[in-house]
Amino acid sequence: MAFNHSDQQELFLPLVEGVHETPPWGAFMRNLVARTYARRAFLIITLANAMPTQEPTVIHVSAPRAVKEPPLDFRRLNALDLHPYGQLRPGRVYGIDEMLDFDNPARLAMQRGALAEMGIRYGRWLRVTAGGVADAWLLLVREREDFSSSAVSTLAAIGPHLAAGLRTLAALTELRLQAAMATAALGRLGAGQLAFDAGGRVMAADPQSERLLAFAPAPDPRGGRRLQTLPAAALALEKACTAIAEGRSESAVVLLDPARDLHLLLRKCDLALPEPRAMPAVIGTLRLDLREDERAGTLVLRDVHGLSEREAALAEKLSRGESIIEAGRALRLTDETARNYSKRIYAKTGTRGQGDLVRAILSGLTPLA
Repeated sequence: MAFNHSDQQELFLPLVEGVHETPPWGAFMRNLVARTYARRAFLIITLANAMPTQEPTVIHVSAPRAVKEPPLDFRRLNALDLHPYGQLRPGRVYGIDEMLDFDNPARLAMQRGALAEMGIRYGRWLRVTAGGVADAWLLLVREREDFSSSAVSTLAAIGPHLAAGLRTLAALTELRLQAAMATAALGRLGAGQLAFDAGGRVMAADPQSERLLAFAPAPDPRGGRRLQTLPAAALALEKACTAIAEGRSESAVVLLDPARDLHLLLRKCDLALPEPRAMPAVIGTLRLDLREDERAGTLVLRDVHGLSEREAALAEKLSRGESIIEAGRALRLTDETARNYSKRIYAKTGTRGQGDLVRAILSGLTPLA
């Protein structure tokens, strides 16, 4: 099938750009429905490593003439025992008659009746698979007349491009998962990070930094953003980024907000990024005075060091700067019991006193609980 300019604009470009939509490929689906004169459609997407209980992503689309009709119910379609989706040959377009059970007249009648109730007289199924990382099933339906050969050819031609889009989507999903895990870990520590260029413009900021700081467009044609802060802090940030980028300084600390005692640690970027890339010159890190939930921290200390519940609770309080007596009384322990507990805690954790215990706790898993 030869592709024309309209195909590029209406189908293939939306496929490329659609991986960034939430949910993906809404514009592509709307254009495909218009191009094939379908009445309604849906796209089912499943990722290979999704949990068995996780429902697939389903994108419903209706033609303007059918916007008031209920969307296709893929659960009801599944319940009809049509040709199992997982057994469809990838890339081949199937018609409704190929999906029905002609060997069982009673089931066939049930299937036809249910499809008629859903307004499905004619349909085309396409299964697309992406190298074991994702699968998609595309269904287009009409009510009064069958699809044209041109519409079927268009659907068949879409298959390889949708498969490539699925592979990209699966890769992006993994990257988003990695980023979400890293962001969540930093958030538990009260930390946020920003990437700066040599002039102090913000190239990227994680969600924690976005919440804590204010940003403004950079006042020059090169674009980007700058931190919206006091003039002295803005000047100090710009000078520090330039010095670090030029190798005249290894690191710097800038006081961004005296009212919140909020400091920003700057250091030379040493990230390993693949090409093509826009390498930041400086990475900035800020941190709030934030600790984990006390109960969650207690459970981690118990499991990591083999402490009893009471010992772990006492150790958690000691790590927050409380004295043995203060922590013990908060836990309704006598002073003598608290001292005995502390000795057992030091022995089990391999630490030498409260200061060493605090170091071990704060450098371990507990702050990430």
